[in-house]
Amino acid sequence: MARFSLRSNPTRWRWVLWALLAVGFMLVSFHRVTSAVLADDLSRAFETTGAELGLLHASFFYIYAGLQLPAGILVDRAGSRRVAAAGLGVMAFGVFGFALAPTYGLAFASRALLGLGGSVLYTATLRFLANWYRPDEFATMTGWTVAAAGLGGVLATTPLAIAIEQAEWRMVLLGVGVVGVGLAVLTYVGVRDRPRDAGFEPLDGVEPPMSDIEFATVVENTKRVLRERETWLMGTMLFLVIGTNFTVLGLWGVPYIADLYDVSVQTASMFVFVGNVGFLLGSPLMGSLSDRFGHRTLFILGSCVVFTVAYGLIFLLVTPPLLVAGGLLFAALFVMGGVVIAFTVAKERHEAEASATATGAINSLGYFGAAVFPAVMGYALDAYWTGETVAGARVYTPAGYRVAFGIAAAAGVVAIVCAYLLHRSESRVESAAMEQAEPTD
Repeated sequence: MARFSLRSNPTRWRWVLWALLAVGFMLVSFHRVTSAVLADDLSRAFETTGAELGLLHASFFYIYAGLQLPAGILVDRAGSRRVAAAGLGVMAFGVFGFALAPTYGLAFASRALLGLGGSVLYTATLRFLANWYRPDEFATMTGWTVAAAGLGGVLATTPLAIAIEQAEWRMVLLGVGVVGVGLAVLTYVGVRDRPRDAGFEPLDGVEPPMSDIEFATVVENTKRVLRERETWLMGTMLFLVIGTNFTVLGLWGVPYIADLYDVSVQTASMFVFVGNVGFLLGSPLMGSLSDRFGHRTLFILGSCVVFTVAYGLIFLLVTPPLLVAGGLLFAALFVMGGVVIAFTVAKERHEAEASATATGAINSLGYFGAAVFPAVMGYALDAYWTGETVAGARVYTPAGYRVAFGIAAAAGVVAIVCAYLLHRSESRVESAAMEQAEPTD
């Protein structure tokens, strides 16, 4: 009797390869939201204002956002394996630099290097999915990939807070950097771009080999993606939703709860932990429901509405009961799993050879939001700061946080408008396709 080998079955082996890439993306998510738990430590170490702390946090996203479209083009040309492994290696160097930085300037540059390395991981993973999974599996697998990011966010809350109570924050980050180096090696050795590279017959829907895609074709794909109104609708919506959520959960969420509810950083991190659990659960659930029912933009529109209501209530109440505040953060992150179905919409609007370019374009716009909102909210908090500090870290007022969450709620209103226009546009396309498919007498 022949022994069963996981390696001989492409439908099972692809899960192993996806898991390597997903863990890499989880590490990216961990690094991009560590500032919430580290906020007080960073404020003391580099003597920052709220705006300066926001800029330090956002330095990751300046590079990350700007490289999403080039990352898509690079992945379309070079493949997921090499690009992801190189990105993980660069990110590890950024971690080492940030952990050892003696000054604000070096910390800023090192966190930007983190963004440089991390910028390619999501797009590389999406291209892998386009090569190894059927089109009707793509939204589900995108959801599971984003769930891996949610797990990274979870690890950057209470687990990180506990770790830095046991060891100095710089030592903890050095340990994470070592893990990143090992993961880079495993990704380069283990991942294969296409089934044929792993010795399997090509699966249905696999695109041509990367070397067959000419540079002129890549340029034309990029022009076509950027000319589409829907690209800018999805990108603007992601700019607002991703920018707000990653600013609240990645930077100001822990100080908000610690300052206004008078609890420890570790306790405050538990409520941000709850928000990240929402991200972890919402993404695979929304993706699988979208695949099952065949609806994309309806899920996106409904998710934007819930997102806006959640932050609107925090804006109105400022200090709702602590459990309610945790529930609202959970809701805002849970429905981001519906908003990121936009990546599936972008992918389905284009041929396979342009899939990473399309998703990279809207991802770039989304993460520009994460680069802009931290400093914007930081300036709002600084404007209402009374001069109070605790152990060298600034303590902000309810009025400042009300303005900050007012910005979040306003962002949600504009996101709803973008989602509605996208839904109307896609509905017209679907109606036209159905009319063409109807038999004539």
